[in-house]
Amino acid sequence: MEFLQSQDFQILVGVAVALVAVAVAVAYLKSTKKPKGCLDPENFKQFKLVKRTQLSHNVAKFTFELPTPSSVLGLPIGQHISCRGKDSQGEEVIKPYTPTTLDSDVGYFELVIKMYPQGRMSHHFREMRVGDYLSVKGPKGRFRYQPGQVRAFGMIAGGSGITPMFQVARAILENPKDKTKVHLIYANVTSEDILLREELDGLASSYPDGFKIYYVLNQVNVISPYMQ
Repeated sequence: MEFLQSQDFQILVGVAVALVAVAVAVAYLKSTKKPKGCLDPENFKQFKLVKRTQLSHNVAKFTFELPTPSSVLGLPIGQHISCRGKDSQGEEVIKPYTPTTLDSDVGYFELVIKMYPQGRMSHHFREMRVGDYLSVKGPKGRFRYQPGQVRAFGMIAGGSGITPMFQVARAILENPKDKTKVHLIYANVTSEDILLREELDGLASSYPDGFKIYYVLNQVNVISPYMQ
């Protein structure tokens, strides 16, 4: 009788340990599971503009709110979104843009937009005010970066074309497991035309062994420590 009781006790202990192990495993999976993104590749969704920061006479940073403070946009590295608006004639226009934020930036996403005088989508952004909504669809694009995909990444960008490069470079450099080296040549007319200059210089300063940037200007007027 005592043997049976002892055996039953051992079985109960084994079941309890198994249940605890399952509970721990479930908790771990929940904690490591990547949150679902807010984008829809087939349908436009509305995102509220909560902040607009003017960076220069024709460049502004637009911060859009996601549904919850813990929400992520869900944009794979190397891909972009489609934004829909109206031009000065009231006609619909759709244009691709790459956010400067990553999914590590939760609760919001940002777009740095250079607004051209005759740009159709530029008109829409120029008219946007805090509280307005932007129609967004995605992810879009064929390229999707995977950590460690290459040993070194060579990039060439000009003007507002810096945003896709910045997105990939930042994702690589901020991932301690990714040892990929990034070399970026960035061309502009003058130093005032350089977008994300503070952020780019910050990456060069924070990751001197992993990130090299070379500024190329038509007209040199202000020298950066990283300007060639």
